[in-house]
Amino acid sequence: MSTEQKVAVITGASQGIGAALVKAYRDRNYRVIAISRSIKPSDDDEVLAVSGDIADRKTAERAIIEGVTRFGRIDTLINNAGTFIVKPFIEYTEADYAAYLGTNIAGFFHMTQLAIAEMEKQGSGHVVQISTSLVDNAIAGIPSVLASLTKGGLNAATKSLAIEYAKRGIRVNTVALGIIRTPMHPPETHAQLDALHPVGYMGEISDVVDAILYLESANFVTGEILHVDGGQSAGH
Repeated sequence: MSTEQKVAVITGASQGIGAALVKAYRDRNYRVIAISRSIKPSDDDEVLAVSGDIADRKTAERAIIEGVTRFGRIDTLINNAGTFIVKPFIEYTEADYAAYLGTNIAGFFHMTQLAIAEMEKQGSGHVVQISTSLVDNAIAGIPSVLASLTKGGLNAATKSLAIEYAKRGIRVNTVALGIIRTPMHPPETHAQLDALHPVGYMGEISDVVDAILYLESANFVTGEILHVDGGQSAGH
């Protein structure tokens, strides 16, 4: 099998933004390694579905080893999987804390370390994190300390990795989101969530996909925290 066709690894790929990214990259003729706890096998021979928890390094090892065996290379990693639990700070449990660290930090570490090791072999690659504008602009009524603790770490890691690998052909960027309209937000909450953005409405999944595809083709952009947040990062 030819290894010239590019390959993207996408975590949290079974629904929402992740599923949309799988489709978008396939539309660009990428082969895709799609990872999620609940993902089902794909009918598409160019999509390798890997079921597992990215907090467990064995999941990352299986995804990268099976992906490289099948497709021959890794070109892009999108660290899309994430945990977001809204509750007052003093009400967070140890289980909540562990969930944040497992998905947002350990998952990022395992997937990125193994993916970059493959990218180095070909002297090129691109890593994208999904973060939140709450890191820089907290909103009253949306307790977000653990999101800021973990996603803020990803923002910082993005810049550090971008510099470490700048001369090795590997770019690293982050997309920091406002609130995106997905099934997790019931219709009765939409008006309130719309109002949290200066533009007056939530983002769509397509806005996130467009931002990531822009970064994919933006060869001179690395170390960027690209805000897709309806103006939240600019002010209120």
